[in-house]
Amino acid sequence: MKKSLLVIAAMLAMTGVQAQSDTLKKIKDSGSATMGVRESSGALSFTLGDGKYAGFHVELCQRALADIQKQLGLAKLDIKYQAVTSQNRIPLVQNGTVDIECGSTTNNAARQKDVSFAVTTYVEEVRIAVKAASGITSIAQLNDRSLATTTGTTSVQLLRKHERAAGVNFKEVFGKDHADSFLLLESGRADAFVMDGQILAGNIAKSKAPADYKIVGEVLAVEPIAIMVRKDDPAFKKAVDDSFKAMMKSGEMAKIYDKWFMQPIPPTNTKVGLPTSEATKAAWANPNDKPAEDYAKK
Repeated sequence: MKKSLLVIAAMLAMTGVQAQSDTLKKIKDSGSATMGVRESSGALSFTLGDGKYAGFHVELCQRALADIQKQLGLAKLDIKYQAVTSQNRIPLVQNGTVDIECGSTTNNAARQKDVSFAVTTYVEEVRIAVKAASGITSIAQLNDRSLATTTGTTSVQLLRKHERAAGVNFKEVFGKDHADSFLLLESGRADAFVMDGQILAGNIAKSKAPADYKIVGEVLAVEPIAIMVRKDDPAFKKAVDDSFKAMMKSGEMAKIYDKWFMQPIPPTNTKVGLPTSEATKAAWANPNDKPAEDYAKK
């Protein structure tokens, strides 16, 4: 009898997992979807205040959810926004708090064990931001300096692995989010901030004195940035992928990119000023969900 009860309990547990992974059913039944968004991830995802969010990846997710609304035949879809951080974004996707994470997450092999990624929508170059008056122009000049980065991100590991960082000793200081990390640079508590180039450019553009900062040094890594969804939910991933692929093919994705990276954006009406990279164009031309390891130089 005990064995039978254990079997029934195990079956119920499995059913619960399957139900949680059926995101399309969850959205159809509830008439709502929850987007995970970032508060200071450059032009990809940022807050406007009062619970409002904007950015390239935010708009892409909004459009994908609009396509899913049509697919499900819903007259109305309520989109909820949940701010996430570098530390909690993966757990919140896994446990169903957010249905789709629309921030600045690098798709890598380790993360693919926990979540799935939509086709790559942005390819990032990891760089270093410094104060223009600092005189720092390369990795070698970071020796005995303080380097800011954001807790839960991969940038410092990439820097440490870079061939030109051999023998360079620096102290790490951590910001809780990208805005906090930039504040460490702005306030002089860090000599440099290492992060995705567009996040650096976005924070510089929104700063009090953009001309006081520069993005310098070698490209530390080229990384695919993608939208996260729950693992083992191929139907939802396909719905998101199909939406993105249609935008890539029609040229709409390029127009949305231009809107957020090459035109003045809220809240300060400043331009990030980052043209589409060749690597991003290649990702749009041949949609794929390959991890960062496939982008590493052989």
